[in-house]
Amino acid sequence: QVQFVESGGGSVQPGGSLRLSCKAPRMITSTFNPLTLGWYRQVPGKQREFIASVDSSRKTNYRDSVQGRFTISRDNSRKTVYLQMSNLKPEDSAVYYCNNVLAPNSWGEGTLVSVPS
Repeated sequence: QVQFVESGGGSVQPGGSLRLSCKAPRMITSTFNPLTLGWYRQVPGKQREFIASVDSSRKTNYRDSVQGRFTISRDNSRKTVYLQMSNLKPEDSAVYYCNNVLAPNSWGEGTLVSVPS
């Protein structure tokens, strides 16, 4: 069952910024709070790749190519995880997804980010 709903994507010029949101409307807070949550992205024809994660203590981890440009955060009261993306590049164009890192659920529809070259 799909547990996460992504939003916030769009088309932005190189160097621009976007903030993605991922909500877990079906989860109760006590289930959401302990989770390590991650953002992933996928380009058509390629495998989905890990971007960033945040655990229950708010410790974060990033893919090298986004380190310093992307920031992951969470708001447990809203059952939401965010991905603030800055200095976007054409190679960041993809469909972005979020999920439980340690026990992934079914993937949602994602949100499309387009950065034209």
